[in-house]
Amino acid sequence: MNEMFFESRSRFSFAETLQKLSDLVPASGWKEISVLDLQELMKKNGKEILPVKVVELCKPDYAYRLLSDDSQRIYSNMLPCRISVYEKGDGNCYISRMNTAMMAAQLGGVTGEVMTAAYRDAEEMIRQLVVAE
Repeated sequence: MNEMFFESRSRFSFAETLQKLSDLVPASGWKEISVLDLQELMKKNGKEILPVKVVELCKPDYAYRLLSDDSQRIYSNMLPCRISVYEKGDGNCYISRMNTAMMAAQLGGVTGEVMTAAYRDAEEMIRQLVVAE
């Protein structure tokens, strides 16, 4: 399972990480579609959790390559890309995401190309926020 998902510790607080990510997204040619506040959602349902937000991102050029081809539309359920930002009990902020490069290698073709490019872009944004490993 650890190969399918990545988690990295941010160099910044939760709020700073979200703000810096929001600044990096348009600078990288991406669009921030929405931010899901899972802590607020849980609170509305009587559950208390540490802060967690899921940032949904789209790069229209990449999405278009999948959505404009009927044979690729099956993969639309992977759109938009998601990056999760959250706090843990240790007081640190973390960023997690799927290893779409692994999935891309299995799919190949146009979908593999798009997913690999999206993976590289996302990792470049995240690299600017995390503690060097």
